[in-house]
Amino acid sequence: MLAFSNFVDRAAERTGGTKALEQLLPRAKSDKALRTVDDSTYLSQMCLRIFRAGLKHAMVDAKWPAFEDVFFGFDAHRIRAMSDEDLEHLLADSRLIRHWGKIRAVRDNAAAMIEISTIHNGFGHYLAGWPTQKIMGLWDDLARRFQQLGGQSGANFLRMAGKDTFLLTADVVAALVSAKVIEGKPTSKRARESIQNAFNDWALESGRPLCQISKILALSGQL
Repeated sequence: MLAFSNFVDRAAERTGGTKALEQLLPRAKSDKALRTVDDSTYLSQMCLRIFRAGLKHAMVDAKWPAFEDVFFGFDAHRIRAMSDEDLEHLLADSRLIRHWGKIRAVRDNAAAMIEISTIHNGFGHYLAGWPTQKIMGLWDDLARRFQQLGGQSGANFLRMAGKDTFLLTADVVAALVSAKVIEGKPTSKRARESIQNAFNDWALESGRPLCQISKILALSGQL
């Protein structure tokens, strides 16, 4: 496996130097900061990610104030109490994206978030307590507990929320293949383990969070 410094050098070369590269890198929140965020914010971010999937983000973002309105500021307890009739009524609201499966998922996910929050004294505590060395396990746990968070949606939600994670975009996967971490698309359990181990090793080597390692891989191109 290639040393991560090779990717840093290549990414800096392609982006105009080390200083320019650093300005492009994301920043993850500390565990303390994650714990201070209220559940309604996390639920809003989760649902925003779900509705963004497959659509232009700008269009969904422009409609989001209406979602905040009809879903009570994403108060999970009030959403959980909504009846099927309440949800069906929203399908007539032209301000919204009227996708029945995703609208119904808001209520299902509110209930799931309440369950987790009750156990962990806040959803932020659940996120903060999950070790980044096993971050793909968190992706799997989100997909199991929540509706519409399979595939890359869980990882993208975590990035929005500020939890440190890598993303497996096409550019990142290409870089991982170039580094001989994997041979192709990471569909097998073995490939996923190899990816997690590689990111863990690179984090130790570089002292960088997973989100920055991921971005540098994406910017480096194939070595």
